Order: sequence, then C-alpha cells, then structure tokens
Amino acid sequence: MNTRTPPARRSAHRAPAAAAEAARPDRRHAILLAAEKLFAQHGYHAVTIRQIAEEAGVPLALVGYYFGPKHELFHAIFEHWSHSIEERLAGLKAVDNDPDDARTLPRIIEAFTGPVLALRASAEGEYYALLVARELYHATEEADRVLRGYFDPLAEAYIDALHVALPHATRGQAAWGYQFSLGALLHHLNDSRIERLSRGENRRSDPAVAPMLVNFIVGGLRAALPRPKAPQKKTTPRRQKT
Repeated sequence: MNTRTPPARRSAHRAPAAAAEAARPDRRHAILLAAEKLFAQHGYHAVTIRQIAEEAGVPLALVGYYFGPKHELFHAIFEHWSHSIEERLAGLKAVDNDPDDARTLPRIIEAFTGPVLALRASAEGEYYALLVARELYHATEEADRVLRGYFDPLAEAYIDALHVALPHATRGQAAWGYQFSLGALLHHLNDSRIERLSRGENRRSDPAVAPMLVNFIVGGLRAALPRPKAPQKKTTPRRQKT
C-alpha cells in the first residue's frame, strides 16, 4: 500500500508553512539588525544580500521578501529609527530660545548631541549611530535619499534655532555653525584613534565626555560668531571752573 503524499498535496502543505515562516516578525527584525551592523562596519557597497542573510540566520530569499532590493533595505533602517529624529526635534522644541539667556546656546547643543551620544552608547543603537556617522556622508544616491528625507528637516530646524539664538549672525553663518558642530559630533562618534593618542586614558565614543563636547561646540560658535560690541558713548571732559 502506497502511503506517500501526492506531490500536489505536499505543495499545498508547504505553501502555508512557508508563508508562516516568512511572516515571523523576529525574522524581519533580525534582517534589519544584521544589515545595520554590516553596513556600519563595512559600508553599504561592500556588503551583499547574502552576507546579510547569513548574519541574520535567515534564508536568502527572505531578505528580498521583506525589503526588496538592497537600497530599500538601507532606507528601511532609517525609517525604523525615525523616532530618534522626532525625539531630537522634540528636545529642541522644549528649549526656550531666548537669545539674551546665556544658557540658551548650550541647551540647543545638548539637545543636538545628547540623544545621539546616548544612542551610540546603547546596545540597541550602537550600530545605527555608527552607520549615520560613517556612511551618510559619502556622495551616493542611497545616502542622499536618506539625508533629504530624514536628516535635512532636522538640520533645518537646528539651523533656524541657532539663527534665533545668535541673531547678530546671518542664517548662512548659522548654517556654517551647524556644519562645524555636526563635524565635531560625527568625528567623536566614529573615531577610535583617541584611545591610542591618549595612551589608553580615553575610551572611544565615551558618553562621559558629553559636557566637554557641548562646551567645545558652544565655545567655537561663540568665538566664530561673536556678538558685536555695543558702541561706547563718548564723554566730553568737563571744564573746571576757575
């Protein structure tokens, strides 16, 4: 007696099983994390879909099933972390932007740097922060799409805030100030050379130096964009009576 399942029936059993396997949310998340880690470590163009599948421990076909081509997977990483940009914007909005208050500029810079440093120091956000620092400033179509869609609105908001806090500067000068501030932040996130240069005293991306980074950026902005000195009133000497 033949007890083997007919091929057609076997295929019918496999289809729901395959769909159920693909629908597991942990698989999708594993792919996202694997891509984030490999892109951060090696760069977007050096990583293949096969390597991502191997890192995630999933079949190769599942990467395409969830995300499509590689550039869409790259974009999905930033969509997944878009809440972190919203948090930075919320932090900026909470700052009372009073240009006459000496605490305003440090508060803006704290809102700009603090969440990113915390993300870099966390287990779940380490590779994302590193990916932002290393990969987004290459002139590629993929990076440009992410910058325009997610980070340009953030940059515009901070440039506007700097312009309000430094009203004697032009908006163009505030934009340069933002650019230089961003450079300091990204270098701190990405650099590992500090451990060697400090002869082991410093730890790379150390969140404990956040206040020093804020003071460095604030000091640089104030030095580069100083308030104009108020003109001194000329006083005429009184003639002595004789």
